[in-house]
Amino acid sequence: MHTHRIVSIIDDDESVRIATSRLVRSLGWDVRLYASAEDFLDSGEISDVACIISDVQMPGITGLEMQRRLLDGGIMLPIIFISAFASETVRRQALGGGAVCVLSKPVDGGAVSRCLETLPAEGGEPH
Repeated sequence: MHTHRIVSIIDDDESVRIATSRLVRSLGWDVRLYASAEDFLDSGEISDVACIISDVQMPGITGLEMQRRLLDGGIMLPIIFISAFASETVRRQALGGGAVCVLSKPVDGGAVSRCLETLPAEGGEPH
């Protein structure tokens, strides 16, 4: 059984969500999709997530605001941020909050794969 092999993909652009989910599934991860940070934060499905891949700029709660809310709640999850506008300020803020990677759109599959490979392996051993 794969525990902690779930990647939550959060992006308000459905085509980006679908393309990213195909890529992440092809790398052997389970995927959950969310159209907004609010949907993810309200999902009640945060505890078993291994990693979040999130857009930075979204209507409502931004990716960085979601990261701050998770940290304020004591939840330290690896986050891969994807942004069409990855300024140095955004990059610094994201990485300062514990993000694993900050990638630019359009996303390079190899870059996502390398970011996911840096995650600690969990739940891989049989019980």
